[in-house]
Amino acid sequence: MARAARDLTLLLDVMAGPDPLTLGKAHNVALPPARHERLADFRVLVLDEHPLLATGSAVRAGVNRVAAALVDAGARVERHTALLPDLTEAAMLYTQLLFSGSVARFPVEAYEQLRTRAAGLSADDRSLDAARLRAMVFSHRDWIEANNRRELHRHGWRQLFAEFDAVVCPITPTPAFGHDHNPNPLERRIDIDGVEYPYFDQLVLAGLATMPGLPATAIPAGRSPEGLPVGVQLIGPMFEDRTPLRLAELLEQKIGGFQTPT
Repeated sequence: MARAARDLTLLLDVMAGPDPLTLGKAHNVALPPARHERLADFRVLVLDEHPLLATGSAVRAGVNRVAAALVDAGARVERHTALLPDLTEAAMLYTQLLFSGSVARFPVEAYEQLRTRAAGLSADDRSLDAARLRAMVFSHRDWIEANNRRELHRHGWRQLFAEFDAVVCPITPTPAFGHDHNPNPLERRIDIDGVEYPYFDQLVLAGLATMPGLPATAIPAGRSPEGLPVGVQLIGPMFEDRTPLRLAELLEQKIGGFQTPT
């Protein structure tokens, strides 16, 4: 979206706010300033793995480069905390909420086929593939229950961000990868250091911030051994978008920012 965090901050200033034809009739947006102005003042949780998905070596190296830069600048960096919401449940919730909406306009015949396939799943199948299929035929009651559980996760993140200012973690498990053009998206695969995973499993990393509605800023974190750019995300507290944006700007100054592809 931009080549520098400062550009993103400008875009936020220009675009943030409710639609003037609807909520904007009665509401204004007043996002708080960044929590800190120096790297040394930030309290950061670093995550380089997920319980349901491997992190490729190139991406793990990028996360660790950012972590090392934070430590070198004097920031408080932690790798573990009991405050972190359950990432397995979070991934399931994100999958359910995402895919339950993806079939809203499917033809009736296609929807009925999905219902038949979902009914044939084993009750013991707790895979993300199974969660995707079940979510596609969610009832309204199912969706309300998932949304209620999302609110519990949001509260968990509020508790975490009382102790931390940002979370550094992968955006995707790999750098750019070769496309799988299987006409059935659910049969596509992604290679993570020689091991194949269902293509859509990688979305659990995007869901870390998306499901609970947290702001996240993607930053460059070096290159893979093959020369491909590697990025990581900085997740901040809800409605505190300026905190991960400021952290991104400070990290640009510390480790470098956008580099023109060669």
